[in-house]
Amino acid sequence: MNTSPRPTIAVGSDHAGYELKQHLVERLRQAGYPVTDLGTHDTERVDYPDFGAAVGRAVAGGAADFGLCVCGSGIGIAMAAGKVTGVRAATVHDATSARMAREHNNANVICVGERFVGVQVAEDAVDAFLGASFEGGRHEGRVAKINALDTTG
Repeated sequence: MNTSPRPTIAVGSDHAGYELKQHLVERLRQAGYPVTDLGTHDTERVDYPDFGAAVGRAVAGGAADFGLCVCGSGIGIAMAAGKVTGVRAATVHDATSARMAREHNNANVICVGERFVGVQVAEDAVDAFLGASFEGGRHEGRVAKINALDTTG
């Protein structure tokens, strides 16, 4: 049970996103977020679907409120996380795309690419995502259609 005033964050990366993941985990913890680091734990070559799925399962299963994934591009790990029923994963490239993923799409997992964004941009994106809320309204029906794809394909 999360007794922290901040949401819990499940974090995962492959080897290509390891350095940025480590930085973001430390930053989140310093800001008071409860973080579960699901790996990888070094730069040894691993497969991003394993870590995207682990983050997705943590979020969908209620062990975490949100997920953060990092790989080389942010794309493959988002695909893997998004395959988990109940996950709405978004690859983001800046604060605006991260904020809109939350406000318009009710994303619960964000993914960034270590090879594509710098540390400051990734920090700004995470801050924007965590500081935003789903707007609802005109977006509710669209998110409902996304969620319906979990069972209908």
